[in-house]
Amino acid sequence: MFLHVNDMLIPESYVHTGTAVEFEIEDGDRGLKASSVRLAEGPDGKPLTPPRPASVSVSGSADDDTLCDVLSATEYTKEVTDVLLESAPSLTGAQILQVRGGLLQFAKNHGWTEG
Repeated sequence: MFLHVNDMLIPESYVHTGTAVEFEIEDGDRGLKASSVRLAEGPDGKPLTPPRPASVSVSGSADDDTLCDVLSATEYTKEVTDVLLESAPSLTGAQILQVRGGLLQFAKNHGWTEG
């Protein structure tokens, strides 16, 4: 599921691992997309997860989104292949497969891909 920071109705700093949220599901250009993301509330109307600013270390410019699209393994592999072919056209097919496999595992370990 894709989530863009602009679809969040709560401050980005409230989002951390374990934060309970509610959202609407829309069909976006890249598949399913979360929108109107807000803190989930209990029966008493209070947030299930109390808001607390997350400690975020940000590198890059202030205009960068800190959330990103999580690709399927197939989409990620296709993107990596395209970059490798454009950047290093002299790579052999075997080299591309080897590099691509290593990058895919690295991406999975960091939660950058699904599956």
